[in-house]
Amino acid sequence: MTDAATDAASPPSPASGTLEAARPRHPGTPGEVFVAFLKLGLTSFGGPVAHLGFFREEFVARRGWLSEAAYADLVALCQFLPGPASSQVGMALGLQRAGLAGMGLAWLAFTLPSALAMLAFAYGVDAFGGLATTHGVLAGLKAAAVAIVANAVLGMAASLCPDRPRRSIALVAAAVAALSGALGQVAVILGGGLVGLALLAGTTREPRPAPPAPARGSRWTSLGALALFAALLVLLPVLARATGSTGLALFDALYRAGALVFGGGHVVLPLIEAELVHPGGLTREAFLAGYGAVQAMPGPLFSFAAYVGAMMPAAPNGVAGGLLALVAAFLPSALLVYAALPYWARLAANPRAGAALGGVNAAVVGLLGAAFWNPVLTSGVTSAPSFALAALAYAALTQWRVPVVAVVAGAAVAGAAVL
Repeated sequence: MTDAATDAASPPSPASGTLEAARPRHPGTPGEVFVAFLKLGLTSFGGPVAHLGFFREEFVARRGWLSEAAYADLVALCQFLPGPASSQVGMALGLQRAGLAGMGLAWLAFTLPSALAMLAFAYGVDAFGGLATTHGVLAGLKAAAVAIVANAVLGMAASLCPDRPRRSIALVAAAVAALSGALGQVAVILGGGLVGLALLAGTTREPRPAPPAPARGSRWTSLGALALFAALLVLLPVLARATGSTGLALFDALYRAGALVFGGGHVVLPLIEAELVHPGGLTREAFLAGYGAVQAMPGPLFSFAAYVGAMMPAAPNGVAGGLLALVAAFLPSALLVYAALPYWARLAANPRAGAALGGVNAAVVGLLGAAFWNPVLTSGVTSAPSFALAALAYAALTQWRVPVVAVVAGAAVAGAAVL
């Protein structure tokens, strides 16, 4: 039996604590991480919230790499950090499973398929046969995302909201998140922690064990990553102006977009437009064409950076510009995850923090519930046939135990036929 199968056969018990899954029974390998995330990079349609549903199904339910509560801890942490939350969760999972190499390969495998597709699109090679001709396929993929996210939200709610106080926190969090923006999400998580600290003391699980060595690092390496994040944020615009380098200017624009945005890819795209769409830069027509294309891609919306870099009128552009922009957009997230994860893990080992994290995890369920309503449900169920397809996908996933990849593929084929 493989390591993954062994882990999946003995999933961690939620009662053992939120960070017990940071210590998998058999530490993984970088190759294992790469293969797992490459499959997700090829099949994870539907945007950031759907990605979190895919991750939960793959790493919590199927592989048993971590518990429901540990997964919610990672989601909560990445909601606090600027940048693409789903990609940050993937980086954190890779870091915990196989150290720094696992972190890098998790990002590479999850991002590579969409980045290559966007580079191809920049060269005029529309691998999807034209966005207009694939309306049904995209509608089917959105319906599958509805089923996957619904399963994730309900499964997390059953595990993380077992009593009235936590169910109340989740419902209030969902209501507030539905009426607020990205910064409101951070406030919801903070509020959930404070309410949990007040209401859940003495009712949550026993203290969690310390995280394993691959996720821990040292205080100095964490501080070094944080210092590098800040230094690049300050120095890149200065160096770009001083040297007049178009490459540095491109790197600076994408780095700042990745470092300062809350809310994920849908929020960062307008920021990129503000920075790079101007006379002498990227044309508005080219920007909007790429904006439309990236909605049809699996994986992170931040892969749009590869298209932007490739389409720039001045060198570096093409493949070199695309890769430069891609690294710049994701580098802040990698530095912040590497810096923050060990401290977040150590915080969870504090007994008093258990009550706060119980409230935080309930608030995360509420956030995902609000995101399920908009944009997942509102864009995925737009007609009676799309509702029927989403319902069948949910049944296939939860009742008939059809693998997620098969559910996604079947929904795409059915969407092409009937939507």
